Amino acid sequence: MWQTSPTRFTSAEAVLPDLISDIEATVAAHRCGTGAAAERREVLRVAAACTGCCVRTAAEWDGSTCLLMVADRALRAAEDADDPLRIAAARWNLGHVLLSRPGQEAEAAEVALSAADELDRMLTTVDAIAVRGALELVAVVAEARTRRPWVARERLTGRVAPIAEQVGEGNTLRTVFGRTNTELHAVSVEMTDSDAVEGLRLADRADVSKLPSTERRFTFGVEVARCYDLRRDDAAVLVHLLELEEFAPEAVERSPLARLVTAFLVVRARPTQRRQAVGLAERLHLL
Repeated sequence: MWQTSPTRFTSAEAVLPDLISDIEATVAAHRCGTGAAAERREVLRVAAACTGCCVRTAAEWDGSTCLLMVADRALRAAEDADDPLRIAAARWNLGHVLLSRPGQEAEAAEVALSAADELDRMLTTVDAIAVRGALELVAVVAEARTRRPWVARERLTGRVAPIAEQVGEGNTLRTVFGRTNTELHAVSVEMTDSDAVEGLRLADRADVSKLPSTERRFTFGVEVARCYDLRRDDAAVLVHLLELEEFAPEAVERSPLARLVTAFLVVRARPTQRRQAVGLAERLHLL
């Protein structure tokens, strides 16, 4: 639901409270019960996946202040399950939580890279290699946001791209790691560095049509719109924002970058574009 539904926010809001309660109750029952160790481990693995992936992501988009608690619970469940792959995925989630907190990019990179090194020593399966690549991408984002785009580019080409070629396309533990996601991160690095020309050149090479995550496709679309915004190409900005609104209306309303680009567009809009730009801003409650 979270990765594919265009109404994933309202859909998630309808099921998450009961899901969280069920997870907590089930974990508690197996902690105190006399059930088999294998069954308890499976319950903890499910708890780590649900809490870390779905609950964390939904809370992040809604601006929740409990993100660190959610990430910590997912990590503890993975550690209690003694599952190296899910421990690494939980640290991937924690890395994204830290990325959402301005000023903690260095901590995000440290968490992700230490988890990648540990996973590399413990597992050599294709899934483990894919999660390691996803962890490296957390460091790429952190490096780009701390104004070190050359380091981010070097990591993408020297470490992440070879991993992506090795594992191909995939969605191990909902990390969406693969060649396409690596290409999208290259666009993100250039956008963050305000190099709109290079960002758009790289975007033209990416095919997101088969990407399994609506959220990742949406983020790519917003970053392309931002590249056009940097070039003051308002017609292209408007086209991309309206397409995104049709594709994922709830995400547009909750995306800080989409709202920022829309605000810039309204200020600059030519008379022929102003009606649509103002209409979009009003639907996003910016006016």
